[in-house]
Amino acid sequence: MTERIIQTRGVDICTESFGNPKDPAVLLIMGATVSMIWWEDEFCRKIADEGRFVIRYDNRDTGRSVTYEPGKPEYTFEDMADDAMGVLDEYGIEKAHIVGMSMGGLLTQIISLRHRERVLSVTLLATSNFAPGLPPMEEKVERFFAEQGNVDWSDAKAAAAFSLERWRVLGGSGRAFDERKIALLSEKEINRAINPASMSNHGFVTGGGDYLQRTHEIDVPALIIHGTEDPIIPYAHGKHLSEVIPDSKLLTLSGAGHELHSDDWDAMVRAIVAHTAG
Repeated sequence: MTERIIQTRGVDICTESFGNPKDPAVLLIMGATVSMIWWEDEFCRKIADEGRFVIRYDNRDTGRSVTYEPGKPEYTFEDMADDAMGVLDEYGIEKAHIVGMSMGGLLTQIISLRHRERVLSVTLLATSNFAPGLPPMEEKVERFFAEQGNVDWSDAKAAAAFSLERWRVLGGSGRAFDERKIALLSEKEINRAINPASMSNHGFVTGGGDYLQRTHEIDVPALIIHGTEDPIIPYAHGKHLSEVIPDSKLLTLSGAGHELHSDDWDAMVRAIVAHTAG
């Protein structure tokens, strides 16, 4: 894998790539308040080994990308969607398959409508268009994130502990929680972040609503992947996307939560590789 800091529209975005640049490109966009490392190295390599050029990157305010004053992000979801196109530009990629998880899936929906000419397909993982009437997150998630403001982000151990517990709360009962691995990734998350306190800025970002109301207009091949025990974006959201996006396919992960669990990697990689073929 190769790490690379690119500059797009005046901001620094940290990226990494896996595989052969001559292969079809798959751009991975991670969810809110976490960096690209949660697209784990082995997961990325599994896709690359199937003949795809995989790129992941740190969204603004995460990892080694540009950061802003905590509580005051100076950008919108449209800006974040445009960042993804800036990444493709810097890698010399005209069109790509876009894979987004959670907030990254929200951005992927925006990209598919805002930058249709750059998109070969979309994969929407554990995400939503947040249409009226869909069920809210579970109370345990609300209670957990209500404590986020009490975390001392200058204390690396406290920040990493919060990250560890977040993934525990978001997991499904059908998947074993690998505490050791998640603890190590959480420590890496905090240690490589320019400003850990800024990661919470994603909760203050606005925009994108006009695009999310047009999900039914998405006309590229769409794959929806969703766990049946997702506590923050319940399974009904993924089911809804599969119903409103024309000709989309739904991969249901029984017992999975809001997670990229290694137990599901083989099924997910098979589905993504098949979806991005041709």
